[in-house]
Amino acid sequence: MLKNKKNVYFCQECGYESAKWMGQCPGCKAWNTFVEETVSAKKPASGTTGRTEKRQEPVILRDISLSEDERQTTKIGELDRVLGGGIVPGSLVLVGGDPGIGKSTLLLQVCRNLAERQVSVLYISGEESLRQIKLRANRIGEFSDKLQLLCETNLEVIREVIQRKKPEVVVIDSIQTMFHEDVSSAPGSVSQVRESTNILMQIAKGMGVSIFIVGHVTKEGNVAGPRVLEHMVDTVLYFEGDRHASYRILRAVKNRFGSTNEIGVFEMCGTGLEEVKNPSEFLLNGRPEDASGSVVACSMEGTRPILVEIQALVCQSNFGIPRRTAVGTDFNRVNLLMAVLEKKVGIHLGSSDAYVNIAGGMKMTEPAIDLGICLAVVSSCKDIVIPDNVMVFGEVGLSGEIRAVSMAGQRVQEAKKLGFETVMLPEVCRSSVGKIEGIRLIYVSQIRDAIQYIMKNK
Repeated sequence: MLKNKKNVYFCQECGYESAKWMGQCPGCKAWNTFVEETVSAKKPASGTTGRTEKRQEPVILRDISLSEDERQTTKIGELDRVLGGGIVPGSLVLVGGDPGIGKSTLLLQVCRNLAERQVSVLYISGEESLRQIKLRANRIGEFSDKLQLLCETNLEVIREVIQRKKPEVVVIDSIQTMFHEDVSSAPGSVSQVRESTNILMQIAKGMGVSIFIVGHVTKEGNVAGPRVLEHMVDTVLYFEGDRHASYRILRAVKNRFGSTNEIGVFEMCGTGLEEVKNPSEFLLNGRPEDASGSVVACSMEGTRPILVEIQALVCQSNFGIPRRTAVGTDFNRVNLLMAVLEKKVGIHLGSSDAYVNIAGGMKMTEPAIDLGICLAVVSSCKDIVIPDNVMVFGEVGLSGEIRAVSMAGQRVQEAKKLGFETVMLPEVCRSSVGKIEGIRLIYVSQIRDAIQYIMKNK
């Protein structure tokens, strides 16, 4: 082996470096995450010894001025919502998601909208050729001359092009294909991904260029590479949803310039990703009429109320151990709520299979859908049809009480906007909701009261 090379072990989760293999990482305490890589010993560049660096002085906070047009809007409302209002100059944004989910398509649409507003954009691809990008661009629409394409994976070449062309926005597709000559390991390895992201961060902060990075994901759904990659960037966006379905959900799991509670909903069409302005109406489309085991509940995603249909199917078990399945919500939460129904309401579910599904493929974990899950299970068990014009929300406690949830008034307003006539909600939310014309409000304090109301008005 060459003298200027050595074998080093890196943790795939946090990037911890070790001279030997270890079963547990001392940094993140993860097991069996160390991989071996060959790295080159870095030599100092000639002429750098004794070089006088530019003197840096601290700045008083109140002397820093912010302009009103600090952010650049992408003209895609759902994306701007997730980013916190638009693209911040000098920011580094990581976009992850399953293959074929629409990451490159969305970023190409962003490039198109920015180029139409005379913003210089550089799209760098390490996975596709220029002809492949052109074919995908033809499906989206016409592009202006402000968009430039480059197929390159060498970061030194990319740095030189960015310094020469001075674009305002750069897209890197993808970070796993980029490599630096000083790192001898293969592209996509822990050290290459970390070094590549560090160089792009220096370019973004030093030149004030906004950079979007596309990241591959592992089978667990996390961005491939060390966990330190997510700590280095300013914003981490995840695309969710089945690539065989028409909808896509863009969610921020980290955002230094905005909230991480907002989501963006898109629909995949022949011309690219289209915004879904009203996701509640989109998710409730095709809801069955006069069917038991179905109820509409409301969940908050950031500041946006989303109405979803909760479906439940309860049937007699053919085996000694009943089966429980939850799709779109927490499996353990469903088991907890069914135990509350057995103990506090007296509904025997111990010998029945139970299947709970959030229709449309949405994933909801907010406790506000607890009341909807309970009523859907009871509706299927007793074969009771809950009226189509009823919407419910509320958290259910272990004592059978229905607890308050946040932003109850906005949930009721969303139900009224979509034509619902009755809303069942916690009694403790009465003062925060007030009186709303054109909709009937049913306040309940116990899960038993909610079930009695549904059975009385079936």
